Amino acid sequence: MTQIKFAQRTLLLLLFCFGASSVLSDGRADFRRPLDIPFPQDRPYDPQIATLGKMLFFDPRVSGAQNMSCASCHNPSFGWETPVDGAVGAMNTQLDRHAPTVLNQAWVHPYFWDGRADTLEEQAAGPITAAVEMNATFEQVVARLEQVSGYREWFERLFPGQGISQETITLSIATYERTIVSGWAPFDRWVEGDETAISAAAQRGFELFIGDANCAVCHTGWNFSDNQFYDIGLPTDDVGRLALEPENENQRHAFKTPGLRNIALRSPFMHNGSLHSLHDVLDHYASGGIQRPSLSPFMVSFAMDDQDIDDLVAFLESLTESTTEVPTPVLPAN
Repeated sequence: MTQIKFAQRTLLLLLFCFGASSVLSDGRADFRRPLDIPFPQDRPYDPQIATLGKMLFFDPRVSGAQNMSCASCHNPSFGWETPVDGAVGAMNTQLDRHAPTVLNQAWVHPYFWDGRADTLEEQAAGPITAAVEMNATFEQVVARLEQVSGYREWFERLFPGQGISQETITLSIATYERTIVSGWAPFDRWVEGDETAISAAAQRGFELFIGDANCAVCHTGWNFSDNQFYDIGLPTDDVGRLALEPENENQRHAFKTPGLRNIALRSPFMHNGSLHSLHDVLDHYASGGIQRPSLSPFMVSFAMDDQDIDDLVAFLESLTESTTEVPTPVLPAN
């Protein structure tokens, strides 16, 4: 496979991005944390609804067999993912795709690896009713929750005249999910001017990330994602975004750019969990991936030495929050 040097690859990527909305960054300010969480105007933040949503997120009673919760696949201890290649669903079913993180979903659109959900509420409903995931029906979940006095009181108070329904359940979960925001990381302190917050290696890695390595072609903004879909040349039979855009062959094997916050906690990586370390990920990009018609134009092989890779890993590790504390909610009893 032909390799090109960083400078040549930069030129190719600039040509690819010319006229596009995503423009290469030239400094740390482009990755500064926002000051507030964006909520839809028709679904504003309500702390009590978010608290109710947190209960539901951690409650196994929303699954068919009452043995799984949303947190089963989106565990806060593992960057809101799980440390297995493919998620494990109902009846111990091994799924083909790795569980994506629910971190920073307020800045994400659309949802799932293939973008098949247009709203976070729609996304929340998907795993609950999927036969291979939580394997429940909303009729079943509503009837079950209505038997719990604490839930009846919560829903009647927060949704007067509506009570417990699919709409109020998914709205509550989505409201909570929008509050799941990665905490301050050493990188954020460096962005704000603390020159000692990250190591010299991490600073060199950042320069590579936004410069010669051109990771910022796709990993843009404070959450490090442009929310677009690309084929990055992984071995896979999964058609990805093509299932939703069957006439667009460029979307074959294309998956959404994941955000990179807390990435050091989120191994394994990629839509199928096929790469198990950040070194593996960087080696894959340097290889240029599998050459095929749908391969995204920026996937061109290039040379990186061990120092470059170590510096990039040091930078990526600096995106992990300094502390993680997610108290488990007290669930209403029957």
